[in-house]
Amino acid sequence: SAGLLDRGGRAALRPAGVTPEAVAARLEELREAGAKLRRRPARETLDVLERVVESWRDPESPWRRALDRELPAATGFSPAGVREGAARGFGTWSGEALRAVVAREIGGAEAIAGTSTPLVSGFETTAVVLAGQLPMPTVLAMLLPLVLRSPVLAKPASRDSVTPRLAARSVAETDAELGRCVAVVAFESGDEACTRALLAADCVVATGSDAAVAAVAAKVEPPRRVVSYGHRLSLAAVGAAATLGTALDRAAEGLALDVALWDQLGCLSPIAVYVADPAPAAADRIAEALARSLAKVEERLPRGRLEPAASAAIAQARAEAEMRAAAGRGVVLHASATTAWTVVREDAPLTRPAPLHRFVRVHPVRDGAGLVEALRPLGPQLAAVALDGFGADEPDLARALADLGASRLCRPGAMQSPPLAWHHDGRGVLAPLARFTDLETPLA
Repeated sequence: SAGLLDRGGRAALRPAGVTPEAVAARLEELREAGAKLRRRPARETLDVLERVVESWRDPESPWRRALDRELPAATGFSPAGVREGAARGFGTWSGEALRAVVAREIGGAEAIAGTSTPLVSGFETTAVVLAGQLPMPTVLAMLLPLVLRSPVLAKPASRDSVTPRLAARSVAETDAELGRCVAVVAFESGDEACTRALLAADCVVATGSDAAVAAVAAKVEPPRRVVSYGHRLSLAAVGAAATLGTALDRAAEGLALDVALWDQLGCLSPIAVYVADPAPAAADRIAEALARSLAKVEERLPRGRLEPAASAAIAQARAEAEMRAAAGRGVVLHASATTAWTVVREDAPLTRPAPLHRFVRVHPVRDGAGLVEALRPLGPQLAAVALDGFGADEPDLARALADLGASRLCRPGAMQSPPLAWHHDGRGVLAPLARFTDLETPLA
């Protein structure tokens, strides 16, 4: 099916079955709206967007309440899971944080206004191809081009038609003129003609699997800019100091929350925990504590709907772990009676398939150096790594993980609450969308 939403996210009064001509016309309307927007003071636009960001942090705002109501049915997440995930994910947002990003990455609104150098401008139009089911990345992807006064035409992910509509609405109801610079268009991913019309935008932001973003990039003709965000994964690492007593319980509780939020389907969800301790019993303790904590979290934040294929993948991975355990491999399976959660205590650092949906593996490594070597093959795809229990060795370990490619290091329990300014994929969130002009004065 296909559908078109008007500026502000309201359902358009045209039948389903969007044509390439309709997409092209919408892009042209946005181009005209953007020309008007760029005559408006940049500081004024940023002030509006700061208010929009603040409203997304507010759980009582109309869009947050609508998100709580509508996202569970659209995505399969449990209502409690959506409320908790949104509270933690949007809880780090603020107008001040957005202002700090603008200052850090492009020199503030003054650079957009042309009163400081380098001069900064956005593209005449930006298309955003969305993926995934988590609302925070979707909202942010739709707001950031507007900071640069670049109108946005967004294509929703097939698994979340709710968030883009609410993001557009949040802008339109805060400021009507800026709202005319945001539109949402929905069509099947296989519709090549509509895709070409969408990708005629001057800048294209593509999110999704590596194959998906590569396919989008291949369709964008130079000199248009493509900003791609492909597959990433996150992990956790626990040192000896966090494998005993209250430190163990605290780490396990934090990791269980990180795994459970968004049912482990986001790039910041840890798929494995590495225990850096020469004593084999340390990994046993972490696995047992994590299993207990996941069981407790399930009571408060039940896992969402599971497709048959995902359920089968979990069952197969559990059976495979049991077979290795029966063969005397030192593998231990901890699992709920249903497929709600699974912890596999592995006997080696070797990476294994991750079925997701609250399925986590615990790997033993001898020390920090062994941890770095175990993670080296995953380096290019690393997003976040949660660290705990490394004491004085933590600064050197953090440097080594950064060199591997990790773009965020945090404590267990904080993985799903990234700051607005997080350098996603190791780069700025705003600068890749901007054009910079160096003004040499006096001109030669």
